[in-house]
Amino acid sequence: MDQADITTASDSYNVKIPAFEGPFDLLLHLIKENKIDIYDIPIAEITGQYLQYIEMMKELNLDIAGDFLVMAATLIHIKSRMLLPVDTEATPEEQEDPRLELVQRLLEYQAFKDASLGLREKEEEWINVFHRQPIKENEPAETEGAEPELYLFDVNLFDLLGAFKKILDTAPPEVVRITREALSIKDKISLIVEMLENNETVRFEDLFKEDRSRAQVVVTFVALLELIRLGLARAYQESDFGNIWVINPEKKEQQIPAQD
Repeated sequence: MDQADITTASDSYNVKIPAFEGPFDLLLHLIKENKIDIYDIPIAEITGQYLQYIEMMKELNLDIAGDFLVMAATLIHIKSRMLLPVDTEATPEEQEDPRLELVQRLLEYQAFKDASLGLREKEEEWINVFHRQPIKENEPAETEGAEPELYLFDVNLFDLLGAFKKILDTAPPEVVRITREALSIKDKISLIVEMLENNETVRFEDLFKEDRSRAQVVVTFVALLELIRLGLARAYQESDFGNIWVINPEKKEQQIPAQD
């Protein structure tokens, strides 16, 4: 598990997040977000964005695994090789693309992830199979025109970080220091829990409506990570890079008809 330590003026608050996502997941996220051909990666652009995510993870005090730093060094090395002048005397076979090995590893990793996802979806299909309960006598039928159910899927850490980055970029520039005067993470957790109790779903951006500073934005995001880790909140996305919604898992389960 990755661990983040947010230190206040009086104590420390430890936030642990799952370490299922690694550097290849981040690269695939950036490639997909930028709609890049995986066989023709603009290495300078991707390296710059990758390093921005690393800096953001440091700003959140997330304990970055060594694999992320190794990948950063690899990207910088590939970038430097691509800046070298082309040897016109070398044959096409000798002029190997510096990105080739990275692309092959990304494709292998993507294939592995797709296979794992397929197995997971099959498992969830069987786990979540249920029959619709019959309408009881004298029980009103569903109202026409009712708001349709949102069909969502789980969001990964880098989708959350991407959405968080957009909000963080709009916050006033300042040194991120969580002091006694700043809203504590425990307080923010309580506020988010209250929002989830009063609302069926909460848009990700709405969690930050009351935040007026960069430090408060950071506190809110770390509080959300902790709630997700504890299973008190779940984050979903409508589609790739679409709106992110946060829900109370217990309230969501209560709406699902019981299995026969």
